[in-house]
Amino acid sequence: MKKLLGLVLFSCLITSSVALSQSSLVIVFPPPNYQTSTEKIFFIGTAPPDGQVIINGKPINRSKAGHFSPSFPLQLGENRFTVRHQNQEVQLQVTRLNTQPELPQGLGFAKDSLTPSADIARLPGELICFSAIAPPKASVSVKLANQIIALAPQPPQAQLPNNLAALTGRNQPTAQSIPGKYEGCTTLQKPDPDSFSLINGNNIISGAFAADTSKEVDLGQPQFQLTLNGKTITQAGSGKVKILSPAELTVTEVTSDSGVARTGPSTDHSRLTPLPKGTRVTVTGKEGEWLRLDYGAWINNKETRILPGAVPTRTVIRSVGSRQLPGITEILFPLQVPVPVRVQQGDRSFTLTLYNTTAQTDTIRLDDNPLISRLDWQQVAPGQVEYTLNLKNSQQWGYKLRYDGTTLVLALRHPPAMGHKRRQPLAGIKILLDPGHGGKEPGASGPTGYLEKDVNLTISKLLRDELVKQGATVVMTREDDKELSLVERQAIISQEQPAIALSIHHNSLPDDGDAENTKGFGSFWYNPQAHNLAIFLHNYVVKDLGKPSYGVFWNNLALTRPTAAPSVLLELGFMSNPDEFEQVMNPQEQQKMAKTLAEGITEWFRSVR
Repeated sequence: MKKLLGLVLFSCLITSSVALSQSSLVIVFPPPNYQTSTEKIFFIGTAPPDGQVIINGKPINRSKAGHFSPSFPLQLGENRFTVRHQNQEVQLQVTRLNTQPELPQGLGFAKDSLTPSADIARLPGELICFSAIAPPKASVSVKLANQIIALAPQPPQAQLPNNLAALTGRNQPTAQSIPGKYEGCTTLQKPDPDSFSLINGNNIISGAFAADTSKEVDLGQPQFQLTLNGKTITQAGSGKVKILSPAELTVTEVTSDSGVARTGPSTDHSRLTPLPKGTRVTVTGKEGEWLRLDYGAWINNKETRILPGAVPTRTVIRSVGSRQLPGITEILFPLQVPVPVRVQQGDRSFTLTLYNTTAQTDTIRLDDNPLISRLDWQQVAPGQVEYTLNLKNSQQWGYKLRYDGTTLVLALRHPPAMGHKRRQPLAGIKILLDPGHGGKEPGASGPTGYLEKDVNLTISKLLRDELVKQGATVVMTREDDKELSLVERQAIISQEQPAIALSIHHNSLPDDGDAENTKGFGSFWYNPQAHNLAIFLHNYVVKDLGKPSYGVFWNNLALTRPTAAPSVLLELGFMSNPDEFEQVMNPQEQQKMAKTLAEGITEWFRSVR
């Protein structure tokens, strides 16, 4: 699973697209002069099975075919490795980078340690926090708008590993502390034309403040001051601080087809329900290029446009309607202005939350429907209305949200009509197969240099043929070695609207993974409508082929996020495991995998009729 930047979260092993010769010692990973921040690293390679492969004087384990993937610890800085097989030798250098901030020598702040590091804007009364890394026993403070905020040394705090750690079972916090970290917070409590109050810890500091209450207040760049051994330096922060005026908040409109809403101001933060194009929402905070929206989410300003003079968005909702179209039911929510939304799928429910909305709903028309047994609503909080569709079946088949003018349209897909012929049980079913990677994106590499993109395509074609035998109509995102972006793959799913979408991949590990001992079949899902499919196929393949189970994961991946159909990403095995790789590249095993997957898909459709 080597896909970076959202394709999937593991490390990509970059190699030539041509399988390397097995007549000599080959190191596929790490490449020469490799850099990493991990405490250990694995080697992937192969050599003729006769004789030993020795790395830094230590014989290593190999598969019957001669493949290997042992792990070795890394010291900070340069690590040199000598790999030998008989009369062949390969030398590699791996540099372990120090991820801890480097404390300055003498009087000064650590490089890039002053926060906020970007321009920020907050509402009156909100916490504004500052931090810096400086030598121990220093006196550190921040001057902001003629006020002084003391920054105190911080005690050790648990450090969380990144999200990749959940995939290797090593996601527990550690008691590491960042040395020399100083932090302090303040609030602008009551801005007025003549004065304001700052709360710093338990101390309230007051001072003059020349500002108009109806305008935002620009406090400028914070000035960080450090005193040590009687010497003092001052350094300006990178970002400016502004206090917004609640009476003049900006309204922005989503311009992308599906605005990415997040829990915080960076792509590191989790995704929320995407915002349909045209959504209008009030901005209550800023951080760099990120906007905080009035219902709590953040969005990048590149996906929006400012609406000059617009007032904060508010709407009432009255009657709700529905209509049946071929294969879908649409629920219509007429609004005065497009507002933010949230979706929650349950086993037999679909809940839609409208923000900045007040219900005046007295009439809902919903005739007998193949999907919905009842539609309920409640005003769960001021400006927050919840509509719950009680469903007749537990399996959901996909949905789309859009604004048609100011009317929110929720389109729910009906179950596909499945054939009843014994020899073609999937007649009438459209299935989308996405062979992962392709073109310049090779994916992972096995010990011989055999590339993931190639085996993904091979098995996808074999699976397509097996599904066609069952009567299915199969759509492939690619049928040759071409490059497709994640957005293009998602667009194909949305356009084709298959009954299900499967993205076919093979796995690898982060640099510090145990490649020698990690193998198995894994399934990944994101939207609840795909959970049952992911579990079913995982269990079916593991049982039928006797494969190890890598696990079933909820994972925020580009090819599990589509809502138009239940979408699952399958990792069929590990390219990085020497023994499993031999199965991955075996044509007979590839055929068996394709046949088993086709049988599992057929049985799943039977189970959810």
